[in-house]
Amino acid sequence: MKIIHVETGRHFYGGAQQVIWLLKGLLAAGVDCRLVCPPDSDVSVAAGKQDIPLSAISCRGDHDLRFGWRLRKLILAIQPDIVHCHSRRGADFVGGWAARSAQVPAVLSRRVDNPEPAWTAAMRYQPFQKVIAISENIASVLTKNGLDWSRLALIRDAVDVDSIDAEAGRDSLYREFDIATTAFTIAVVAQLIPRKGHRFLLDVLPGLCATHPFIKVVFFGAGENEAQLRALARKLGLSATVLFVGFRHDLDDYLAAFDLLVHPAEREGLGVAMLKGAAAGLPVIAFDVAGAKEAVVHGKTGVLIAPGDLAGLQKAIELMIDAPEIRSEFGKAGRKRMRDDFSVNTMVESHIELYEQILNDTTRQY
Repeated sequence: MKIIHVETGRHFYGGAQQVIWLLKGLLAAGVDCRLVCPPDSDVSVAAGKQDIPLSAISCRGDHDLRFGWRLRKLILAIQPDIVHCHSRRGADFVGGWAARSAQVPAVLSRRVDNPEPAWTAAMRYQPFQKVIAISENIASVLTKNGLDWSRLALIRDAVDVDSIDAEAGRDSLYREFDIATTAFTIAVVAQLIPRKGHRFLLDVLPGLCATHPFIKVVFFGAGENEAQLRALARKLGLSATVLFVGFRHDLDDYLAAFDLLVHPAEREGLGVAMLKGAAAGLPVIAFDVAGAKEAVVHGKTGVLIAPGDLAGLQKAIELMIDAPEIRSEFGKAGRKRMRDDFSVNTMVESHIELYEQILNDTTRQY
């Protein structure tokens, strides 16, 4: 079986991490894979480190017809059995039609839960034999957008539990961020964009710090909202409490050294950050939105609270600070759940089954 994977995102966010884990697993299972991605992108660097076969093609966005032409040319030269498109930045619309024009079946992984008009969805997903939803939430959004259930496949994102250093100690946070080993540390792993909800956590921190002055919060990520969030932190007197450290490739080396992961997103497809937090043995606090419901088991691996409920958010964090035994219990349960239910092996096996199903379907049309 020969598969071309197309990932046009430039940054190594959660979706790109999933692509690398999937490719590693497929190659280990004997599937012939090649990744198509932009040259000098973060995902191309990650693929190179894993010795993943790579073809670099520039992509300028959703309507880059030159990218489509070059991708079609590569498909015709390699003659894969399936083209698997992963990101929305040109890979879905242009990539899908490039595969169809080359008469090769294609599948698409949908990772975001943005609603879209039915006519847009019809054009976007028409070239694909199957659209893979990474969560039940996204599957529901797709059907509301007009996609027939028969064209859907549910394969949840995974987390490589063993790639996370579960023994990371507080000294690693001291070395990396100059955080005292006695501090209560909160990690927030998300792009600095409005829907990730960083402002909600900032709003409750002054009250928390009044009774728990030893809190330190580290925001991992970059994005359009960074200047506003920095300004809000200064306005609230949180400059000594909150650290903005940007996107870090080495997060897995010290995530387990934190006490808690908070993910106050107002909307979430599934939330790889929450999966990683649980895999690192951290309890997770999140707003009770669709994607978080699948990543966090309320009262067992973390706490889900009503979206925008600042009093509830503050109370949940106080509970995690004041009850270390509950924090430990949630962390252990979360790590076990990630290993049992969100393993990379399960994700890889599910993809192989889907590919075989498509190749064995004699009724497929291009």
